[in-house]
Order: sequence, then C-alpha cells, then structure tokens
Amino acid sequence: MDIKKMTIEQGPIRPPNEAGSLLIRLTRNCPWNMCLFCPVYKGKKFSLRPIGEIKKDIETARQVADDIKERSRQAGFAGEINGEVFNAILNDFQCGDVYRSMAFWLHNKTYSCFLQDADNLIMKTDDLVSAVSFLKEKFPEIKRITTYSRSKTAMKKSLESLIKIREAGLDRIHIGLETGHDPLLALIKKGVLGQGHVDAGQKIIAAGMELSEYVMPGLGGQEMWREHAIDTARVLNRVNPHFIRLRSLRVPPRVPLHQKMVDGEFTMQTDDMLAREMKVFIEHLDGIDSVVASDHMMNLLEDVSGKLPDDKEKMLAVIQKYQDLPDEERLIYRVGRRGGAFRSTDDLQTNPDARKKIGNLVAQVIKKDGVEGMETFISELVDRYI
Repeated sequence: MDIKKMTIEQGPIRPPNEAGSLLIRLTRNCPWNMCLFCPVYKGKKFSLRPIGEIKKDIETARQVADDIKERSRQAGFAGEINGEVFNAILNDFQCGDVYRSMAFWLHNKTYSCFLQDADNLIMKTDDLVSAVSFLKEKFPEIKRITTYSRSKTAMKKSLESLIKIREAGLDRIHIGLETGHDPLLALIKKGVLGQGHVDAGQKIIAAGMELSEYVMPGLGGQEMWREHAIDTARVLNRVNPHFIRLRSLRVPPRVPLHQKMVDGEFTMQTDDMLAREMKVFIEHLDGIDSVVASDHMMNLLEDVSGKLPDDKEKMLAVIQKYQDLPDEERLIYRVGRRGGAFRSTDDLQTNPDARKKIGNLVAQVIKKDGVEGMETFISELVDRYI
C-alpha cells in the first residue's frame, strides 16, 4: 500500500484551540447525545473502538510521520519539516489527507494530541491507559494529550483511576459545563446538575490534570439569562478550572432546542443582551485564577479574555466599550464581527476601509429588508460557523 494514501479514522470535531493537534479517535460519537443545543452527533450511534483499531491508527500515523521526515532527509534538510518540505507535500497531489495533516503537525511543532470523540473517560480505565501509553511510546515527542469528557462520566471515575490515566499521559480534559443553573441544565437535558459539575471538576484537578470548562453565553435565553450567568460563575468559583472557554449559543433548525423556540418556550438573546449577560457573568467570577478565553467566531467579543483576577476589570471594560457604542456603530461592528472582518471594537477605528464598506452594506440591507431583515442577515453570517 502506498503510504501517502494511508488513512486513519477521524471524528467530526475538536476544540478550536486544538486546531494544530494530532487527532486520534478513541470512541465514536457521544454516549449521551441528548443535549438540546448540540447538533454534532444526532442520529449517530455511540461505540467504543477496539483497542487494536486504535493502535493500528497510531502506528499508521507514526509511519506517515517517519516517511515525511525521510522525505526531508532526502531533500537535504536532515528530517526538519521546514516551509519548503511542507509546501512540497501540500502541492503533491498523491498525498492523502493523513499525510498532509501530519506534515502540518510536524511543521507547526505544537506536538499536542487531541483524542476524539465526545467522552473518552467512558472507556475502561485499563483500555484508556493502554491507548494513551501506546501513543506516548510511538510519539515520544508529544508534549500534551487532551480529550473531551462529560462531568457525569468523570464523577464515576475513581480518583485513583484518573491519576492512573494522567500518569499514562492524558493531561487535559475539556468539559462542556455550559451552565451552572440547575433548572436550565434540566431543560437542555445535560444529564448533570451544578453540584455534579463541581464534583467532577474538583476530582479532575485533584488527579493533577488541567481542566478546561466550556460555558455557553445565551443558553438561558431571555427567560433565565441572569440566573444562568450568576449560577455558572458560582459553579466555576468552586471548581477554579485552568481554563474557562466561552462558546456562545446558536440555534440552527437542526438542533432540538429550535423547536422550543418555535413553541415560544425559549427566546434567543440579542447581541446587546448577550453583552449584558457576559458583564454579569464576569462580575460574579471571584476568588479564582482561571484563564478566560473567548476563542471562537460565534462569540461577539473575542477580546473578553485574560487571566483572573488581574484581567477582570480589563474584560469588563471591553464589554462596556461595546455597550457605549452608538446604535449604528454597534450594528456595523456586529456585521463585521459575524462576517469575520472585525476581532475587536477597536477595528471600527483601526480599519476604516472595512468600517465604510460594512456601513454601506448595513444601509443597503436595512433599506431592502428592514431591521428584521438585518437581524436575519447577521444570524445567517454567524450560523456558518456551527
């Protein structure tokens, strides 16, 4: 078999901050798969991949990495995957996706690995340890191994098991906390309550792993936004995770929560309401030293980010600056942000050409379709990222 055409199984998603990571799939889909806001795994059956299959993929990845390094040596670069080698591989039509992905990983030198899919702590501890240990054996250059899991699953693992998994090499867990408000957790069918999030988070940290908790601004809708903001902050204050990552809610027609919108049981927040909610949330984060990251295009304000507690006032100032913008400027910023032209409200001044073009576009859309049509236009822009 031509090594350039080799394949390994890949899952559908990974966290945005794992964009440069090697992806190895341990399980398929989500064992819970009932969250009303999630579109990813609906209609797909969960399964555990056999350990032999997982190890075969790891061996394939190693073969591909070694072949790429040999190509570098033959070109006179001593195994270094520099820009010339990387571009040669990208432009080689005979190279398959795995070959190109591995070249990207070696070129960027992040040396991190993300284990797919949604909840790998559900694996038997010995199986997970075996897979991670084999990965470390084949890729000793890996510096960080991370995965998704659920709080409910982490709660069921003993501290001893989590320590064993961490010692094998899995050193960061991504958890979808979403909210700490119990009535909202029940509404969205998260399968866990706030205390469960606290217990799971504290246990993961006690095992010596890094913990990345995902929060979903907007999930409370207009009905529970304040309780969502305050109770989520309270849960996080008890956990003190290493990272708090913001992923704003979007509700395309294909997610179950959309039907509750149609039925009038759930009302989406506007962007201005989201800014107010985020202000309340940040205000109530207290006594922790987490890193707050707004690292996704679905978030209105990317620069609401920093290290607590030192950057708390800076983050609140970012929100206040948006709120203080005149109505027209806020609308232009929203379109620019949702369309990918702006990363900060500062771009309204530092990128006058884009501001002028977007301003003209806003005027045209409002003239043609009115304010309601403008909101539909913005929603369609941001929903592309789901």
